[in-house]
Amino acid sequence: MEFSLFAHMERLDVDEPHAKLYEDFLGLCRMADEGGMRAVWTGEHHGMEFTIAPNPFLSLVDIAHHTKTLRLGTGTVIAPFWHPIKLAGEAAAADLMTGGRIEIGIARGAYSYEYERLMPGLDAWTAGQRMRETAPLLRRLWAGDCAHEGDFYSFPATTSAPKPVQDGGPPIWIAARDPNSHEFGVHNGFNIQVTPLWMGMEEITSLMERFSAACATHAGPRPKIMLLHHTYVGTDDDDLERAGRELSRYYGYFGAWFQNKRPVSQGLIAPLSEAEIAGNPLYAPEKLMRDLTIGTAQQVIDRIRAYEDLGYDEFSLWIDSGMSIERKRASMARFIDEVMPAFA
Repeated sequence: MEFSLFAHMERLDVDEPHAKLYEDFLGLCRMADEGGMRAVWTGEHHGMEFTIAPNPFLSLVDIAHHTKTLRLGTGTVIAPFWHPIKLAGEAAAADLMTGGRIEIGIARGAYSYEYERLMPGLDAWTAGQRMRETAPLLRRLWAGDCAHEGDFYSFPATTSAPKPVQDGGPPIWIAARDPNSHEFGVHNGFNIQVTPLWMGMEEITSLMERFSAACATHAGPRPKIMLLHHTYVGTDDDDLERAGRELSRYYGYFGAWFQNKRPVSQGLIAPLSEAEIAGNPLYAPEKLMRDLTIGTAQQVIDRIRAYEDLGYDEFSLWIDSGMSIERKRASMARFIDEVMPAFA
């Protein structure tokens, strides 16, 4: 089992300076590097203070200057917002600037809030089809002289400039959930990222079954599969119960952004009341404590061991949570010092 960090800047109110949030974000990336994690993943989001990440390549190039060996992954770029030529070129340039450390996670996107602002009228199905047309083009553009006539993009022979440092280009990961997405990714030789969100071990098992079914119909080498999961390593019951409440609040806001029904001002969604947060049984603290990777160091080891036994190759610690930076750092330090050595 390999380990990575999934992180963004999170801004909960207008009094938090972006400069401070970015320094906190870089500090977590340095911890991941110094602690021996394989990679850091950061994504793409627009107009949302909930997740601040307008261009992951920009962040990753800067992270490269603050770290030594950490692989640098987009988790994920939103394919419909990128022309394939632009995505191939920027990814290759980032690979050049970071000395060949880039990995590309790519997805269709999830927030209708972003769709209606960047590509009005786009729906999830069409976004997925755009992603499926874009992803296979990246390797062809890196190889050079790629001409394409497709449903969404058409262009004469084109070559990525610059070329990536890595032979064949950066590894590509597809964010997958349904069986067709797993099959698309595996059959194209892409690695797979899965995110069970709050749904627990049953979903984690089901996602692996979908991946294994896709591998069974693929003649090529087995790609990697990464599990992205909210994780908190606590000290005692009171600490863990607090984490459950904090993550319940986080998921309340996550759900509100996803539904895209509440007013948004200055990039911040209208505050949820305590009653609204408590009123969603899907995100009840006791449920999240059961279904997320939350526990003492030994409890987290046992949970990750179960994921490893299912066949997952990488576990990515999702640290976005609305917690203070001090609580994030403390949990991550316990993860690095007490959990990771059990898998050395």
